[in-house]
Amino acid sequence: MSARTDPPAACPCDPSRRYAACCGRLHGGAPAESAEALMRSRYSAYVLGDADYLRASWHPDTCPAQLDFDPAVRWLGLQVKRHRPEGDAAVVEFVARYRVGGGSAVRLHEVSRFARVAGRWLYVDGEFPSGA
Repeated sequence: MSARTDPPAACPCDPSRRYAACCGRLHGGAPAESAEALMRSRYSAYVLGDADYLRASWHPDTCPAQLDFDPAVRWLGLQVKRHRPEGDAAVVEFVARYRVGGGSAVRLHEVSRFARVAGRWLYVDGEFPSGA
């Protein structure tokens, strides 16, 4: 079940861009032109609570049966550290920051793997670098 909220004016993945011209296109069904664009749209989907989009953009071999959102989580920002495409595979490393309730900000550092299947990028899985 999706807990999607009304779309914002600024894009959650990059507040200097308009949501409708950035992740909003992908959330509306347009294919991502790169693994980085898909990763950014997935971050925005987490911000917006769009479980349907997250599941649709997840590789079927690794997609969980259910996604749960903690309503106390507030996403604070995204930094893409690198994007390495290799044909129909790609790696995107990023840091997303969030806060739970009134707690301190937390850094989520992930190196994600993506695959292009039937012309569409899909999230496969990710690792959390140690000591990062």
